[in-house]
Amino acid sequence: MRYAVLGGGKRLRAIMAVAACESVGGVGKQALGLAAAMEMIHAYSLVHDDLPCMDDDDFRRGKPTVHRKYGEAVAVLVGDALLTEAFAELARMPEKYGVDHHTTVAVMGELAFASGSHGMVGGQVADILGAQKAEAADQAVLLHYIHSHKTGALFKAALRCGGLIGGASPDQLGTLTEFGEHFGLAFQITDDILDEVGEAEALGKAVGRDREMGKLTYPSLFGLEKARAMAQESAAKCLAALEGLPVRSQVLQELALMVAERDH
Repeated sequence: MRYAVLGGGKRLRAIMAVAACESVGGVGKQALGLAAAMEMIHAYSLVHDDLPCMDDDDFRRGKPTVHRKYGEAVAVLVGDALLTEAFAELARMPEKYGVDHHTTVAVMGELAFASGSHGMVGGQVADILGAQKAEAADQAVLLHYIHSHKTGALFKAALRCGGLIGGASPDQLGTLTEFGEHFGLAFQITDDILDEVGEAEALGKAVGRDREMGKLTYPSLFGLEKARAMAQESAAKCLAALEGLPVRSQVLQELALMVAERDH
């Protein structure tokens, strides 16, 4: 579990959770339990994603994937344990971080929804069943569904849950949701682009895997230049969304500026 969670990574979802809390006037330290839970859920999803029955990847964050290092059965159990421990950490928020019980239950509900069949898992199922099998006219719709659920759901949940802990109003939650949706899209489009043109050493994983597996991606559907323009447009919408928050968040602003420009 430590190997999966502490082995590098950008910690974007954890950073976003704390930044979202602060952006609505909350105390960032109260969101630390949420931040830890976000990282455990994200790590679990990567461990399972890398399994031979899914994407069958050998490297993650520049190191052998969990199933390559410890075996497939252990990797499955590591993912299961990380997801379970994430919710245990959320349940400890009242005593550890002073989050009230009503908010704690709301946060747990948000994360369960985003992680399960209505979010990340649902997106993964759609991806596995094969976007390539869709009719040409439906491919763009299906691609957006896959990535808004498989990738975007956790970004959105990190922001919404951070906002809930910070005492966000319904309008402020709407703003954070909008930021998360645009950020998730920009992040995934850029991920697709990097799989085509990125360097394996910088990414810490093999490149060209999407093409090799016949996956539908933004570059494969729209071409590299159009995909880049779409990522930039989504990043710009992130910045515009920040105008609706009461506290200027330098962190969220910097994330929006970097999301479409990153090289790993």
